[in-house]
Amino acid sequence: MSVFDLRGIGPKKEKTLVENGYDNREKLMDANFYDIMRLPGFGYTITCNLWTSLNRNLDYPNMTEVVEYTKNDVMIENKKVVPWKQYKKSKNFVLQPPEYKPQRTTVWSFPDRGDWASHTSQYRGNWSPWVVRNIIERYSKLGDVVLDPMVGGGTTPVECKLLGRNSISIDINPSAIQITKDRLCLPDEYSEELQFSEHKTYVGDVRNLNLIADDTIDLIATHPPYTNIIRYAPCVDGDLSQITDYKLFFKEYRKAIKEMYRVLKPGAYCAVLIGDTHNKSHYVPISTKMMIDYLKEGFILKEDIIKKEWNCESNRYLAKYAGADFLLTMHEHLFIFEKPVCDINSLKNSSLDFFEE
Repeated sequence: MSVFDLRGIGPKKEKTLVENGYDNREKLMDANFYDIMRLPGFGYTITCNLWTSLNRNLDYPNMTEVVEYTKNDVMIENKKVVPWKQYKKSKNFVLQPPEYKPQRTTVWSFPDRGDWASHTSQYRGNWSPWVVRNIIERYSKLGDVVLDPMVGGGTTPVECKLLGRNSISIDINPSAIQITKDRLCLPDEYSEELQFSEHKTYVGDVRNLNLIADDTIDLIATHPPYTNIIRYAPCVDGDLSQITDYKLFFKEYRKAIKEMYRVLKPGAYCAVLIGDTHNKSHYVPISTKMMIDYLKEGFILKEDIIKKEWNCESNRYLAKYAGADFLLTMHEHLFIFEKPVCDINSLKNSSLDFFEE
């Protein structure tokens, strides 16, 4: 007979729980989600199902501001990321891109990723500063507050600093925040060339932006994880890139969308770069699902920009998938969403109309 009488928890899982001291329902009600998740045979998906059976909500950590910069190497994906000055010590420092031209179409292509200022390519999956610069220049103004709630390697706040915008950077991974703080440390001799701006960094979960008030952010610019395609922080509780189940990933990411909508000012924009993937032999339209979820939360789709991928054209990448029965994905979607000033229901022919449940 089942000890817990919980849906989806079979005899083996029950045995594991009992062996680890969770021998009654009351103890499970007091248990920490991530302690259970780390038990053999559990993981994020099964533990989420267990929490649902217990009628328990997941708790997300509050934002914690990080002021100190340790100046140490950090590990991302089990690879060492060194301070940018060490990484670029043999290169001449260039503060701004030499030939910046604003994009005027819905297809963006940047063969040169961009490595001015403190930008580097060490953080795999980080977006190009050319993309971020175009977003910031087009959808914000001097002195605005730009939020990146999944900041990764710090591209967004660096561009904010170069362009005279204030920034708030958040990441679930403390190592990512240390990388961001390192990238924000530009040489003092260039300070007079930059507009004054403030930049705050936090360890936190995008599903709980507790220190940010409603309707206070001028622009959101972010490049979220594509489910578990790149696992950035395998040892960090709550990292969305660890969720292997697509439905669960989108369920959790929907909570992030709610928070982004809450903190963004009416009439302001939210820019999200997202790509798709293949699961064995079929295409998984992650970007389409994510776009629909943003619309369902009340955003309006301002633009759908196609960003061409260049790193996929390397011989190494082509050789790896030469025998695969699918076409290589060579693009990402950059969605520009707007938080409407008025009630979405009063807008005729809005993008939401196409995706009503």
